[in-house]
Amino acid sequence: MSTVARLSFLDRFLAGWILLAMAAGLGLGRLVPGLGDALAKVTVTGVSLPIALGLLVMMYPVLAKVRYDRLGTVTRDPRLLIPSLALNWLVGPALMFALAWLFLPDLPAYRTGLIIVGLARCIAMVIIWNDLACGDRDAAAVLVALNSAFQVVAFAALGWFYLSVLPGWLGLEQTALDVSMWEIARSVLIFLGIPLLAGFLTRHLGERARGRTWYETELLPRIGPFALYGLLFTVVVLFALQGDAITSRPLDVARIAPPLLVYFGVMWAGSMAVGRALGLDHPRATTLAFTAAGNNFELAIAVAIATFGATSGQALAGVVGPLIEVPVLIGLVHVALGARRCFPPPPLVPEGSAHG
Repeated sequence: MSTVARLSFLDRFLAGWILLAMAAGLGLGRLVPGLGDALAKVTVTGVSLPIALGLLVMMYPVLAKVRYDRLGTVTRDPRLLIPSLALNWLVGPALMFALAWLFLPDLPAYRTGLIIVGLARCIAMVIIWNDLACGDRDAAAVLVALNSAFQVVAFAALGWFYLSVLPGWLGLEQTALDVSMWEIARSVLIFLGIPLLAGFLTRHLGERARGRTWYETELLPRIGPFALYGLLFTVVVLFALQGDAITSRPLDVARIAPPLLVYFGVMWAGSMAVGRALGLDHPRATTLAFTAAGNNFELAIAVAIATFGATSGQALAGVVGPLIEVPVLIGLVHVALGARRCFPPPPLVPEGSAHG
């Protein structure tokens, strides 16, 4: 039976559901006066509360599937950890900086917004892309946690370097970015810490009470669909919140989109190729690719709004990020599933392994 045939109805047509969710959100944002303002009134670390709730619901079921007793095997594989750090914190920001200046030399606000997107490494939605593509969810949990730690200590410093120091060296226009380490840490604790703790406790207490077989075969199938429900809800709310900004400035969106398209494609394909060259199996190469290509759009938008204002060009560039990222990465999920034959088979692992 083919991979597609084994998917549930919701999974099989997920690309269509996401496009419908995007269209519904954009339509709501345009047709319902004041909806965006209402959604934005209550925030969590600068992110609309409905979006925050959607992200937490989306991440919890996937993190409840993680086999936490296997995480030690991931941390001992330098072929995964070292390339992931290099791709996320050296290659990704540098590539986005180059693309922003190449495509938007005359639009400094949008250029700055894109550079901020490139600095915000993904700690939330990548979990679900990786799971849909049959990546190694144990490895994804480790890499996301590692990205989170680096994000706390490196985001502000990299923002200073790419917006002020490096442009100064190159004789280009400089920009200041005022964001505190505590703001980043608070975002990480909420959007990763809460669902990670909930997922760990669910597995630990569930297995202790009823055993692993019951947990894997009875409980996980019940809570699993909520990850996709949370994803679709998040997409609707996100685009409802920003629908007016996106639809009222289509030419600006058209200018911002090309560097993002190039960025996601190059980062994903390049990371997948690195994983194949290093001898990683398909699940771990897939995890390497999605954790390198995805970006933390909620953090990028929050920082852009806090620093430059909600109606700024920097904030619009942050908003266009998920407009491009969501359909591109869901398309790459299907590419990843089709690429399995290009990789050696994974090693045998105990029953209830992380991928599938």
